[in-house]
Amino acid sequence: MKKRIVVLDRDACQFNKCNYACMKACPINRAGKECVRIGEDRYPIFNEELCIGCGLCVKACEKANFNAITLVNIPEALNEDPVHRYGTNGFSLYRLPIPQKNKVIGIIGANGIGKSTILKILSGIIMPNLGKERAEWKEILRRFRGSELQSYLEKLSKKGVRVAYKPQNIDLIPNVWKRKRVRDLLNKIGGDYEYFINTFGINAVLNKNISELSGGELQLVAIVATLIKDAELYFFDEPSSYLDVKSRLLVAKEIRKLSKRSMVMVVEHDLAILDYLSDGIHIIYGKPGAFGIVSHPYGVGTGINTYLHGYIKDENVRIREKPIVFSDVAKSAGSFKKYFEFPQLEKHFENFSLIAEGGSINRGEIIGILGPNGTGKTTFIKMLAGIIKPDKGVIKSELKISFKPQRLVLNAKDASKSVKEYLYEKLKDRAYDTEFKRILRALSIERNLEKDVSFLSGGELQSLFIAESIGKEHDILFLDEPSAFLDVDQRLYMAKIVRDHIKRNGKACFIVDHDLQVIDAMSDRIILFEGVPGVRGHAHAKLTLQEGMNLFLKGLGITFRRDKITKRPRANKEGSIKDREQKKSGNYYYTK
Repeated sequence: MKKRIVVLDRDACQFNKCNYACMKACPINRAGKECVRIGEDRYPIFNEELCIGCGLCVKACEKANFNAITLVNIPEALNEDPVHRYGTNGFSLYRLPIPQKNKVIGIIGANGIGKSTILKILSGIIMPNLGKERAEWKEILRRFRGSELQSYLEKLSKKGVRVAYKPQNIDLIPNVWKRKRVRDLLNKIGGDYEYFINTFGINAVLNKNISELSGGELQLVAIVATLIKDAELYFFDEPSSYLDVKSRLLVAKEIRKLSKRSMVMVVEHDLAILDYLSDGIHIIYGKPGAFGIVSHPYGVGTGINTYLHGYIKDENVRIREKPIVFSDVAKSAGSFKKYFEFPQLEKHFENFSLIAEGGSINRGEIIGILGPNGTGKTTFIKMLAGIIKPDKGVIKSELKISFKPQRLVLNAKDASKSVKEYLYEKLKDRAYDTEFKRILRALSIERNLEKDVSFLSGGELQSLFIAESIGKEHDILFLDEPSAFLDVDQRLYMAKIVRDHIKRNGKACFIVDHDLQVIDAMSDRIILFEGVPGVRGHAHAKLTLQEGMNLFLKGLGITFRRDKITKRPRANKEGSIKDREQKKSGNYYYTK
């Protein structure tokens, strides 16, 4: 087994500009051996057997501002070879989680740590190579002989497992089903889809072309297409993306029902949803983009708390420096000094009407905005920001506005720039402020400064848009679904960064999001949207956090409590003793 691995990010590597600084810095190369050599495609190749782990190649790459090399030592306790590796100097995955009958197994871990790779291996899309160029099924089965995975992999090798797989990247579905209706797709799969269409309230999409669907509609169609399959093992990769809280919970309930007759495995970044639907947890830890290790199985509460605590005791591994602990202390409404007032606002479109009650926001305050998709949340904050003109009500303010949009759309000109060039053009000299550099570091953008914006992942692009919105000169910050595409850690770091920025600088912030953990961590008060999606919306603007969350959860029929250890919000299982007690008392929102 290798003591260390070296991973090269080819999107960030620019050997033609640095003239192979990594090769020149390597002491093994200077001694006459080839620890780093030039490959046939001109990219450097690192010999991990010769590597002494000095890190000089990494420092040389960082000095050149490319940050393309990751060198990591493998934990001593991990005395095994990888299950899969993406080529020479590519990402390595160690171990696999264990599907279990009549259980939903949740997978939690950072972006780029191997979660989607796991689902693709267990669903038969990828054949594991055991860290080599290629491996035969005989070798793979010998590797897992005597383990709980042996019988499953044997059936998989013979294509004897009926699998249903909901992929992470649903945006590719319209490319495959061009000019096809949703009904055509579901009819081809077969199965009774009418129940799920009615349950999720998406009857109107059946005769739409797939290319015309919104992100939320496309996600629900992909989930329905997975649910109606007759399978032994169901895989759901990030099923809550694009969905509002109500839809997330409806989907979670249906996924839980599957476990009564099949095995189910789910990757999810919304902790409340993951907690609600899972029976067990595997933590994936390691170094994003370099390697991922699958932990032993845990009970759902213990697994999530272990992940947040950051220390995996039975493997003697620390995955973060400080534990993440939530606060159950009631928040104050900023400085109580009114900063911005708005009257009742109305906006009427051809098929949709919005009425939003008047209200205000205080200096140093964050207002969370909750409600179903299609009830006018984005329209409301665009009216407050001056992007959309209301039909009734006038916004009078000289305050500077910074707005992060819901959709992460880049024009061709911006996509061709490096991250550094993009930020300087948008922010000018503010891009070099000490505080802004700290924000870039905290959001893990600093290491991507030389990378082209077009090469950024969804999570990296979201972080860039958030940083840009904070960096712009503003009095009020508007964030529309900032948690989308971010992993658990990134969501909580983002929440802390924004909250610290608003409180320390005496600004104000409106945030629309569907992750209740994010809203809970950031908000002082709540604006709650109700109505009929796509038809009408009504915004209640004068609710405390307690009032707003309690009213919102009551409408969903879901109760939440505080975890005794981490204080994180936890959804009670429907019909549990705690669920019944809280519903009887009328306290749907977090008891201690």
